[in-house]
Amino acid sequence: MTSRHMGNVSRIVVKIGTSSLMHPNGKINLQAIDQLSYTLTGLVNEGKQVILVSSGAIGAGMGQLGLINRPEEIPKQQALASIGQSELMTVYQQRFATYGQKISQVLLTHDVLDYPQSREYVHNTIEQLLDWGIIPVVNENDTVAVDELDHRTTFGDNDQLSAIVAVRSHADLLIMLSDIDGFYTGNPHQDPHAKLIKELHQVTDDSLKRAGGAGTVFGTGGMATKLKAAAHILRHNHMMVLANGANPSIIFNIMNGEEIGTLFIAENNSEELDDDRIIK
Repeated sequence: MTSRHMGNVSRIVVKIGTSSLMHPNGKINLQAIDQLSYTLTGLVNEGKQVILVSSGAIGAGMGQLGLINRPEEIPKQQALASIGQSELMTVYQQRFATYGQKISQVLLTHDVLDYPQSREYVHNTIEQLLDWGIIPVVNENDTVAVDELDHRTTFGDNDQLSAIVAVRSHADLLIMLSDIDGFYTGNPHQDPHAKLIKELHQVTDDSLKRAGGAGTVFGTGGMATKLKAAAHILRHNHMMVLANGANPSIIFNIMNGEEIGTLFIAENNSEELDDDRIIK
């Protein structure tokens, strides 16, 4: 297996999706959260600074109430997020504490990062947490995040949120863990000839057309949202790795430079990318 250069990576944003955190029956995947907590604590112990962007609040809320189908009504989704966020953070707190790692909760809406003053407050808070060796656990504040008229509050999904956080926090790398091994030439579940693309320098219209639809019943993401997040990363000359999050300890392999998943990186980080070809 060939290697990638990750030696200069010191600040990492890790995004984990609902499909990696929840079992198909709606129960929280405790093994995945334990592995994630162990791995991220290990990175901090190595001297890395880590930010975790975690989905799963609405999914956890659905599991708590035994719901099979995600409700379409916004108030119900917000209420489920309120229920699930509490449960999710309780589990994170327990598992990270097992390994002696302190965490914090940071809930964001889009308008908080749109306005310079509130954006500075968020930046200062995260910087202080990282200086203290604490892992901020970031999620969208689904209980109050709604698109209404010109008051933009939602990120759309946590794939977009993780890319924005990575850029705003000047992270060296975004690791996006999902339920697929990376970006393929086609849908690997339908096309037996689909091949994993190991490295991608641009997200084009053709790339987006090859992307699939929405994710699991408990989540909102799909390959298209991951490509849009990658496009945001590339426009700002950052790096992103999309990999399978079934075993979150795969992060160790990624940091060791193993060629896992799909690496999104500009061909020359000092040059402007061709915005006409990149998905906005």
